[in-house]
Amino acid sequence: MKKRMSNRDKTFWAVVIPVLALFFTFNTLPMIKGFIYSFTNYRGYGTYEYVGLRNYRDLFTDVRVGKSYLFTFKYALAGTVLVNVLSLIMALGLNSRIRFKSALRGIYFVPNIMGGLVIGYIFSFLFTYILPAVGNAFHIPFLQNSILGSAKYAWIGVLIVGVWQAVAMNTIIYVSGLQTVPQDVYEASRIDGAGRWKEFWKVTFPLLMPFVTINLVLSTKNFLMVFDQIMSLTKGGPAQSTESISFLIYKNGMDGGQFGFQSANAVIFFLVIVIISVFQMTVMNRREEQL
Repeated sequence: MKKRMSNRDKTFWAVVIPVLALFFTFNTLPMIKGFIYSFTNYRGYGTYEYVGLRNYRDLFTDVRVGKSYLFTFKYALAGTVLVNVLSLIMALGLNSRIRFKSALRGIYFVPNIMGGLVIGYIFSFLFTYILPAVGNAFHIPFLQNSILGSAKYAWIGVLIVGVWQAVAMNTIIYVSGLQTVPQDVYEASRIDGAGRWKEFWKVTFPLLMPFVTINLVLSTKNFLMVFDQIMSLTKGGPAQSTESISFLIYKNGMDGGQFGFQSANAVIFFLVIVIISVFQMTVMNRREEQL
């Protein structure tokens, strides 16, 4: 006789099956179709033909694609370093014996729950109108013109917004990590005569390495996939100087008639992110073992 399914099992499958169906429909299936389109000359509408690996070959000779990769890597490297340094400093402050710690943690987390587009439009108004007005009023030359209008420095404005929003999540992760460090370890280090700086490098930082690994991987991935800030602040300009890979895939894939070509770009970009994440995990795990 067949064993009857228990109510618990029925509830489990009633919850899991719809989730799996939605995940496959809105995530897995589009990925598979995008991979197939990467071998075609599909423009996003009409008919198309299979062109083999031509899109992938053209990616490596396209100047605009190369420029977007350089910008994205520069932005991700600078953003990852700044976010993790600032987050760790803020986490150490929040973990110290100060008043209103819970309220401050809530305030720090506000930027993370706000939409990237909303934050971008707010900072766009700040960079375009408020700061130039302040610069003109106090005769400060570098503030008199919007930083977003400079092909050389616009990426810094985008970086400021990205870092400001990303610090919140990383800070919370570091605070959680600091709370796992046993207090008796600190007491032992102080008995041995360790100062604050030595205590941080010899005690706190080694015990935080698993959380450093998580933050490095997550922040690098998020900065590589920057889109909202570009969309709301610069739209890739001026002169395509802030055009990230994600924005280029969206813009030329949806509006530029390069759906097949940008699908190939998306596949390569996906592989790049996976390789970087695996490399980071491997290096950081070795570092944890050494410590």
